[in-house]
Amino acid sequence: MWSFWLVEALTRAGHADPAMLDQARLLFERMLDYANHLGLYSEQISSQGEVLGNFPQAFTHPALISAAVNLDRALSRRDSIGPPAWS
Repeated sequence: MWSFWLVEALTRAGHADPAMLDQARLLFERMLDYANHLGLYSEQISSQGEVLGNFPQAFTHPALISAAVNLDRALSRRDSIGPPAWS
């Protein structure tokens, strides 16, 4: 859950710093790999990638959805506007 909140924070910061938007996208894509074959997440993930804690963790999924929607909007907006004038 916390990782998807971080994706949202980086997405929002990406309005001021495009590098943060790229970082948000990479983190989001990496987090998708930690879901099981049904797309469910556990409460925690060990450093070796093992699921720990409550499973499935219901609160992670709304955070995933919110992060995905906001990241998609930000990336679509960036792609339609083009690179900032200063780049």
